[in-house]
Amino acid sequence: MSSVLYDAPGPRARLRNRILAVVTIVIVLAFVAFIAYRFFDTGQFSAQKWQLFRYTAVWRAIGAATLTTLSAFVVAAVGSLILGLLLSVGRVSDHAWVRWPVTVFTEIFRAIPVLILMMIMYYGLPPLGFDFISPYVAVVTGLILYNGSVLAEVFRSGIESLPRGQSEAGYAIGLRKTAVMSVILYPQAIRAMMPVIISQLVVVLKDTALGFIVTFQELLYLAKFYGSQVTYGSPIIPSTIVIGSIYVILCLILAGVAKWVEQRTRRSSKLPKDPGAREDLAAAETKAIAIQAQAGERKI
Repeated sequence: MSSVLYDAPGPRARLRNRILAVVTIVIVLAFVAFIAYRFFDTGQFSAQKWQLFRYTAVWRAIGAATLTTLSAFVVAAVGSLILGLLLSVGRVSDHAWVRWPVTVFTEIFRAIPVLILMMIMYYGLPPLGFDFISPYVAVVTGLILYNGSVLAEVFRSGIESLPRGQSEAGYAIGLRKTAVMSVILYPQAIRAMMPVIISQLVVVLKDTALGFIVTFQELLYLAKFYGSQVTYGSPIIPSTIVIGSIYVILCLILAGVAKWVEQRTRRSSKLPKDPGAREDLAAAETKAIAIQAQAGERKI
Protein backbone atom coordinates (compact mmCIF):
# COMPACT_ATOMS: atom_id res chain seq x y z
CA MET A 1 0.00 0.00 0.00
CA SER A 2 1.43 3.36 -0.97
CA SER A 3 0.17 6.91 -1.21
CA VAL A 4 0.68 9.48 -3.91
CA LEU A 5 2.83 11.56 -1.56
CA TYR A 6 4.73 8.93 0.43
CA ASP A 7 5.14 5.20 0.89
CA ALA A 8 3.38 3.43 3.75
CA PRO A 9 5.76 2.94 6.71
CA GLY A 10 7.19 -0.51 7.19
CA PRO A 11 7.74 -2.42 10.45
CA ARG A 12 10.97 -0.56 11.30
CA ALA A 13 9.43 2.83 10.56
CA ARG A 14 6.37 2.05 12.69
CA LEU A 15 8.61 0.92 15.56
CA ARG A 16 10.71 4.07 15.24
CA ASN A 17 7.59 6.24 15.25
CA ARG A 18 6.29 4.54 18.37
CA ILE A 19 9.62 5.02 20.14
CA LEU A 20 9.66 8.71 19.19
CA ALA A 21 6.07 9.10 20.41
CA VAL A 22 6.92 7.50 23.76
CA VAL A 23 10.03 9.65 24.14
CA THR A 24 8.04 12.79 23.34
CA ILE A 25 5.37 11.91 25.90
CA VAL A 26 8.01 11.24 28.55
CA ILE A 27 9.71 14.59 27.86
CA VAL A 28 6.42 16.47 28.07
CA LEU A 29 5.42 14.71 31.30
CA ALA A 30 8.86 15.41 32.78
CA PHE A 31 8.55 19.10 31.89
CA VAL A 32 5.07 19.29 33.46
CA ALA A 33 6.32 17.47 36.56
CA PHE A 34 9.26 19.89 36.86
CA ILE A 35 6.90 22.90 36.64
CA ALA A 36 4.61 21.36 39.28
CA TYR A 37 7.61 20.66 41.52
CA ARG A 38 8.79 24.26 41.23
CA PHE A 39 5.29 25.46 42.12
CA PHE A 40 5.25 23.26 45.24
CA ASP A 41 8.82 24.16 46.14
CA THR A 42 8.13 27.91 45.99
CA GLY A 43 4.84 27.60 47.90
CA GLN A 44 2.53 28.51 45.05
CA PHE A 45 -0.03 25.97 46.28
CA SER A 46 0.12 27.07 49.91
CA ALA A 47 -3.08 28.04 51.72
CA GLN A 48 -1.94 31.66 52.10
CA LYS A 49 -1.68 32.27 48.36
CA TRP A 50 -5.08 30.68 47.66
CA GLN A 51 -6.89 32.19 50.63
CA LEU A 52 -7.88 35.23 48.53
CA PHE A 53 -10.15 33.10 46.38
CA ARG A 54 -12.22 31.94 49.33
CA TYR A 55 -14.12 35.23 49.47
CA THR A 56 -17.42 35.68 47.69
CA ALA A 57 -16.64 39.28 46.78
CA VAL A 58 -13.58 38.15 44.83
CA TRP A 59 -15.61 35.75 42.70
CA ARG A 60 -18.25 38.41 42.16
CA ALA A 61 -15.53 40.70 40.84
CA ILE A 62 -14.22 37.89 38.62
CA GLY A 63 -17.73 37.29 37.31
CA ALA A 64 -18.18 41.01 36.57
CA ALA A 65 -14.80 41.11 34.80
CA THR A 66 -15.80 38.06 32.75
CA LEU A 67 -19.01 39.78 31.66
CA THR A 68 -17.03 42.91 30.79
CA THR A 69 -14.62 40.83 28.70
CA LEU A 70 -17.49 39.09 26.91
CA SER A 71 -19.22 42.42 26.31
CA ALA A 72 -16.11 43.86 24.68
CA PHE A 73 -15.64 40.67 22.67
CA VAL A 74 -19.22 40.58 21.34
CA VAL A 75 -19.21 44.25 20.32
CA ALA A 76 -15.75 43.97 18.76
CA ALA A 77 -16.62 40.71 16.95
CA VAL A 78 -19.83 42.10 15.44
CA GLY A 79 -18.13 45.37 14.53
CA SER A 80 -15.18 43.54 12.97
CA LEU A 81 -17.47 41.37 10.83
CA ILE A 82 -19.45 44.39 9.63
CA LEU A 83 -16.33 46.43 8.92
CA GLY A 84 -14.69 43.46 7.20
CA LEU A 85 -17.68 42.97 4.92
CA LEU A 86 -17.80 46.66 4.00
CA LEU A 87 -14.07 46.83 3.33
CA SER A 88 -14.14 43.64 1.28
CA VAL A 89 -16.84 45.15 -0.93
CA GLY A 90 -14.55 48.08 -1.58
CA ARG A 91 -11.55 45.80 -2.14
CA VAL A 92 -13.29 43.94 -4.98
CA SER A 93 -14.88 47.05 -6.48
CA ASP A 94 -14.41 47.74 -10.19
CA HIS A 95 -13.96 51.46 -9.50
CA ALA A 96 -10.38 52.49 -8.72
CA TRP A 97 -11.51 55.56 -6.74
CA VAL A 98 -13.25 53.17 -4.33
CA ARG A 99 -10.78 50.29 -4.39
CA TRP A 100 -7.54 52.20 -3.74
CA PRO A 101 -8.62 54.20 -0.63
CA VAL A 102 -10.13 51.06 0.87
CA THR A 103 -6.94 49.14 0.11
CA VAL A 104 -4.79 51.80 1.79
CA PHE A 105 -7.09 51.86 4.84
CA THR A 106 -7.02 48.08 5.11
CA GLU A 107 -3.26 47.74 4.77
CA ILE A 108 -2.56 50.52 7.30
CA PHE A 109 -4.78 49.21 10.08
CA ARG A 110 -3.82 45.61 9.38
CA ALA A 111 -0.15 46.51 9.84
CA ILE A 112 -0.53 48.47 13.10
CA PRO A 113 -0.45 46.26 16.23
CA VAL A 114 -3.77 46.25 18.04
CA LEU A 115 -2.14 47.36 21.31
CA ILE A 116 -0.80 50.51 19.64
CA LEU A 117 -4.27 51.23 18.28
CA MET A 118 -5.71 50.96 21.80
CA MET A 119 -3.03 53.27 23.19
CA ILE A 120 -3.59 55.81 20.42
CA MET A 121 -7.32 55.79 21.15
CA TYR A 122 -6.95 56.16 24.91
CA TYR A 123 -3.81 58.28 25.31
CA GLY A 124 -3.54 60.07 21.97
CA LEU A 125 -7.08 61.25 21.19
CA PRO A 126 -8.10 62.94 24.51
CA PRO A 127 -5.44 65.71 24.15
CA LEU A 128 -6.99 66.44 20.75
CA GLY A 129 -10.39 67.09 22.32
CA PHE A 130 -11.87 63.59 22.23
CA ASP A 131 -12.59 63.42 25.97
CA PHE A 132 -15.31 60.78 25.62
CA ILE A 133 -12.79 57.99 24.89
CA SER A 134 -13.11 55.54 27.77
CA PRO A 135 -10.99 52.39 28.21
CA TYR A 136 -13.91 50.31 26.92
CA VAL A 137 -14.28 52.45 23.79
CA ALA A 138 -10.51 52.41 23.19
CA VAL A 139 -10.33 48.61 23.45
CA VAL A 140 -13.38 47.95 21.28
CA THR A 141 -12.38 50.49 18.63
CA GLY A 142 -8.84 49.14 18.39
CA LEU A 143 -10.10 45.57 18.05
CA ILE A 144 -12.63 46.55 15.37
CA LEU A 145 -10.14 48.49 13.27
CA TYR A 146 -7.49 45.77 13.34
CA ASN A 147 -9.63 42.64 13.07
CA GLY A 148 -12.01 44.26 10.60
CA SER A 149 -9.07 44.91 8.28
CA VAL A 150 -7.89 41.32 8.65
CA LEU A 151 -11.37 39.93 7.99
CA ALA A 152 -11.66 42.14 4.91
CA GLU A 153 -8.75 40.24 3.38
CA VAL A 154 -10.32 36.96 4.48
CA PHE A 155 -13.59 37.77 2.70
CA ARG A 156 -11.74 39.02 -0.38
CA SER A 157 -9.67 35.84 -0.55
CA GLY A 158 -12.81 33.75 -0.21
CA ILE A 159 -14.49 35.58 -3.08
CA GLU A 160 -11.46 35.37 -5.37
CA SER A 161 -11.04 31.65 -4.64
CA LEU A 162 -14.43 30.89 -6.17
CA PRO A 163 -14.57 29.78 -9.83
CA ARG A 164 -15.28 32.58 -12.27
CA GLY A 165 -18.23 30.64 -13.59
CA GLN A 166 -20.12 31.39 -10.39
CA SER A 167 -20.32 35.10 -11.16
CA GLU A 168 -20.49 34.69 -14.93
CA ALA A 169 -23.64 32.57 -14.58
CA GLY A 170 -25.29 35.42 -12.72
CA TYR A 171 -24.19 38.06 -15.22
CA ALA A 172 -25.32 35.84 -18.10
CA ILE A 173 -28.96 36.02 -17.01
CA GLY A 174 -28.82 39.78 -16.43
CA LEU A 175 -28.11 40.11 -12.71
CA ARG A 176 -26.42 43.25 -11.46
CA LYS A 177 -23.15 43.03 -9.57
CA THR A 178 -24.88 43.81 -6.26
CA ALA A 179 -27.12 40.75 -6.65
CA VAL A 180 -24.23 38.58 -7.82
CA MET A 181 -22.13 39.55 -4.80
CA SER A 182 -24.86 39.33 -2.15
CA VAL A 183 -26.74 36.27 -3.41
CA ILE A 184 -24.10 34.13 -5.15
CA LEU A 185 -20.54 35.01 -4.12
CA TYR A 186 -20.67 36.14 -0.50
CA PRO A 187 -22.66 33.16 0.87
CA GLN A 188 -20.21 30.73 -0.73
CA ALA A 189 -17.15 32.74 0.32
CA ILE A 190 -18.31 32.99 3.94
CA ARG A 191 -19.04 29.27 4.03
CA ALA A 192 -15.64 28.42 2.58
CA MET A 193 -13.74 30.76 4.92
CA MET A 194 -15.74 29.95 8.05
CA PRO A 195 -12.82 28.21 9.88
CA VAL A 196 -10.57 31.24 9.26
CA ILE A 197 -13.30 33.64 10.39
CA ILE A 198 -13.87 31.71 13.62
CA SER A 199 -10.11 31.58 14.26
CA GLN A 200 -9.94 35.35 13.91
CA LEU A 201 -12.84 35.75 16.35
CA VAL A 202 -10.87 33.67 18.87
CA VAL A 203 -8.03 36.18 18.39
CA VAL A 204 -10.52 38.97 19.15
CA LEU A 205 -11.46 37.26 22.41
CA LYS A 206 -7.86 36.82 23.51
CA ASP A 207 -6.82 40.32 22.44
CA THR A 208 -9.30 41.84 24.91
CA ALA A 209 -6.64 40.98 27.51
CA LEU A 210 -4.48 43.77 26.07
CA GLY A 211 -6.97 46.25 27.49
CA PHE A 212 -5.32 46.18 30.91
CA ILE A 213 -2.62 48.43 29.44
CA VAL A 214 -5.25 51.19 29.08
CA THR A 215 -6.79 50.40 32.51
CA PHE A 216 -9.68 48.43 31.03
CA GLN A 217 -10.94 46.35 33.96
CA GLU A 218 -11.23 42.95 32.34
CA LEU A 219 -9.92 39.55 33.44
CA LEU A 220 -6.20 40.19 33.00
CA TYR A 221 -6.47 43.54 34.80
CA LEU A 222 -8.12 41.72 37.71
CA ALA A 223 -5.46 38.99 37.69
CA LYS A 224 -2.72 41.59 37.93
CA PHE A 225 -4.58 43.39 40.73
CA TYR A 226 -5.10 40.25 42.83
CA GLY A 227 -1.61 38.97 42.09
CA SER A 228 -0.09 42.09 43.65
CA GLN A 229 -1.86 41.69 47.02
CA VAL A 230 1.04 41.48 49.48
CA THR A 231 -1.30 40.55 52.33
CA TYR A 232 -1.93 37.19 50.68
CA GLY A 233 1.67 36.58 49.64
CA SER A 234 1.44 38.18 46.17
CA PRO A 235 -0.48 35.27 44.60
CA ILE A 236 0.44 36.04 40.99
CA ILE A 237 0.63 32.36 39.99
CA PRO A 238 -2.73 31.38 41.56
CA SER A 239 -4.37 34.44 40.00
CA THR A 240 -2.91 33.55 36.61
CA ILE A 241 -4.12 29.96 36.93
CA VAL A 242 -7.67 31.02 37.84
CA ILE A 243 -7.99 33.72 35.18
CA GLY A 244 -6.18 31.63 32.57
CA SER A 245 -8.63 28.78 33.18
CA ILE A 246 -11.52 31.15 32.49
CA TYR A 247 -9.92 32.19 29.20
CA VAL A 248 -9.42 28.54 28.25
CA ILE A 249 -13.08 27.76 29.00
CA LEU A 250 -14.28 30.73 26.94
CA CYS A 251 -12.08 29.73 24.00
CA LEU A 252 -13.29 26.13 24.21
CA ILE A 253 -16.90 27.32 24.16
CA LEU A 254 -16.19 29.50 21.15
CA ALA A 255 -14.42 26.59 19.44
CA GLY A 256 -17.44 24.38 20.11
CA VAL A 257 -19.74 26.97 18.59
CA ALA A 258 -17.40 27.22 15.60
CA LYS A 259 -17.48 23.46 15.10
CA TRP A 260 -21.28 23.47 15.27
CA VAL A 261 -21.51 26.29 12.73
CA GLU A 262 -19.05 24.53 10.43
CA GLN A 263 -21.09 21.34 10.57
CA ARG A 264 -24.27 23.25 9.85
CA THR A 265 -22.79 25.03 6.86
CA ARG A 266 -20.87 22.08 5.48
CA ARG A 267 -22.07 20.78 2.17
CA SER A 268 -23.93 17.53 2.15
CA SER A 269 -21.77 14.42 1.92
CA LYS A 270 -24.22 12.96 -0.60
CA LEU A 271 -22.76 14.91 -3.52
CA PRO A 272 -21.79 12.89 -6.60
CA LYS A 273 -18.31 11.38 -6.48
CA ASP A 274 -17.59 12.25 -10.10
CA PRO A 275 -15.86 15.69 -10.29
CA GLY A 276 -17.68 16.51 -13.52
CA ALA A 277 -21.02 15.71 -11.94
CA ARG A 278 -20.17 17.86 -8.94
CA GLU A 279 -19.31 20.79 -11.21
CA ASP A 280 -22.58 20.35 -13.12
CA LEU A 281 -24.51 20.26 -9.85
CA ALA A 282 -22.76 23.38 -8.56
CA ALA A 283 -23.47 25.19 -11.83
CA ALA A 284 -27.13 24.16 -11.63
CA GLU A 285 -27.37 25.41 -8.05
CA THR A 286 -25.74 28.70 -8.99
CA LYS A 287 -28.11 29.14 -11.92
CA ALA A 288 -31.11 28.42 -9.70
CA ILE A 289 -29.95 30.96 -7.13
CA ALA A 290 -29.34 33.53 -9.85
CA ILE A 291 -32.82 32.98 -11.31
CA GLN A 292 -34.38 33.45 -7.87
CA ALA A 293 -32.40 36.65 -7.38
CA GLN A 294 -33.46 37.92 -10.81
CA ALA A 295 -37.08 37.21 -9.97
CA GLY A 296 -36.68 39.13 -6.75
CA GLU A 297 -35.20 42.11 -8.61
CA ARG A 298 -38.13 42.10 -11.03
CA LYS A 299 -40.62 42.14 -8.17
CA ILE A 300 -38.83 45.07 -6.61
